Amino acid sequence: MVKRSEKLETMIHYLLLAVLALLFLLPLLWMLIASIDPGAIQTLKLPEAVSFENFASILSDQTIIRSFGIGLLLSGCQSILVVVLCVLAAYPLSRYQLRYKKSFLMAVLFMTSLPMTAVIVPVYQLFIFLKFQDSLLAVTFFLTASSLPYGIWMMKNFMDSVPIDLEESAWVDGASTWQGVRKVVAPLMVPGICTVGIFTFTGSWGNFFVPYILIQSPEKMPASVSIFQFFGNFGMVNYGRLAAFSVLYTLPVVILYALSQTYMSKGFSMGGATKG
Repeated sequence: MVKRSEKLETMIHYLLLAVLALLFLLPLLWMLIASIDPGAIQTLKLPEAVSFENFASILSDQTIIRSFGIGLLLSGCQSILVVVLCVLAAYPLSRYQLRYKKSFLMAVLFMTSLPMTAVIVPVYQLFIFLKFQDSLLAVTFFLTASSLPYGIWMMKNFMDSVPIDLEESAWVDGASTWQGVRKVVAPLMVPGICTVGIFTFTGSWGNFFVPYILIQSPEKMPASVSIFQFFGNFGMVNYGRLAAFSVLYTLPVVILYALSQTYMSKGFSMGGATKG
């Protein structure tokens, strides 16, 4: 009787998980099918004919291609800056006994909880005062600054897992502090660096609010904002082009995850560097 009730409970758990998985997969399935359906609608249906006309329409639009390039430039530059600055900021927090380290870490943790809507108005006024509005460089620096608190917190936790004995051995061999960070700590922190980089890139790549507020020129809008053009007046939406755009829009993140898996697995395999 007990085994039967356990089997029933297990079946219910699997059934709930299957329903949840189906709810998540249906929108993705609609996006893939609608992207190759010339007559796509807002409901999921099999296409009468398979066509790549929607993709051809997206790839032939210079405005959309430019928005993808701008989005990749913003997100890529922001990710690189955040990773470099987080490593430099996390090192003293992880290795040195600073007087106000705990207070600083609590302040960093508090800053991660601030919603963007709470700071965008003063930031917009600052951009106007400094004449930075419509500047992609200024937007990149602002996005970098807004991603630093959470990035520093994560990077510090990853750096804590790297044994300091390895750095001390490098110092004995004549390496400087910077050489120890670059040749000893950084290679062992590849999973952490990839995690922070991916987290930063995906957050920036999907950010609609900040570019929409701080960038004025339509030709400077990234892909996260240009998707808005598919929603026309009076509820008219080109669902086929929207689905094709969405498929192409997900590719950079998917490719980034796929490429980072190799480096992350190498980083994890180096975790036993102190054994023996």
